Amino acid sequence: MSEAALQTASSRNEDLKLILAAAVAAGDTALGYFRKSVDVRWKNEGRSPVSEADLAANDILKTRLLGARPDYGWLSEETDDDATRLARDTVFVVDPIDGTRAFISGKDLWCVSVAVVHQGRPTAGVLYAPALGEIFEATLDGEARKNGAAIAVRDPVPDERLQVAMAEDLVGKLAVPYRDRLARVPHVPSLAYRLAMIADGRIDGTIVKKNAHDWDLAAADLILARAGGALRGLDGMPLSYNRPIVSHGVLGAGSGLALPSLLAASRPFDAH
Repeated sequence: MSEAALQTASSRNEDLKLILAAAVAAGDTALGYFRKSVDVRWKNEGRSPVSEADLAANDILKTRLLGARPDYGWLSEETDDDATRLARDTVFVVDPIDGTRAFISGKDLWCVSVAVVHQGRPTAGVLYAPALGEIFEATLDGEARKNGAAIAVRDPVPDERLQVAMAEDLVGKLAVPYRDRLARVPHVPSLAYRLAMIADGRIDGTIVKKNAHDWDLAAADLILARAGGALRGLDGMPLSYNRPIVSHGVLGAGSGLALPSLLAASRPFDAH
């Protein structure tokens, strides 16, 4: 498939089929390690765990996806970054297990995240949460779906407190007008899954601390957008992916009605 062909709806659908099958294969393999004794090592100066399940899932994704689309670039949390991706118009952006800490501790809230990004924009995305039996998917011009059924963000009721997922240490730093409007949702260990919860209407939004990465966000960003919500930087602009630096600043995500308040509430956290 040529790069130009990715611009057609039919080819985006073919990419979706490809990444969906690969995500399911990788997730089912990871599920075989779940709640068992697994080898774990630490990276990023001991701040981030990676398990043998992460690596096994990554191997499956890389083999299947690049085997089918050798002209696409590759960006994965569990693969050393290769700058040649920057010369590719289209890349796979992958997190083999988003929520590794949850996975290691036996909690269900982890998922496989796979996106196709074309010229900085996600065009197909899949999240597969095998321990929950949930698959979220979308293409740039299609509806967002969960287990095959269309999903949509929730429209907040006027004067109702917004159900917002955010770190506990941020609550006390909120300015009073926003603190009174936002109700904190208990910790969701997978950022990608947290965004999916907004997409299917379970929560209204999230505030994301700085240093989230492309692989945490790309697939869920597209799914949320196609469900009627948005993920934005504090400048209100959409994110661009497959840049030289793959981490992002403070972000807000929510429905169209909730998002302005979330972005305004998030601005004081940009310095933290």
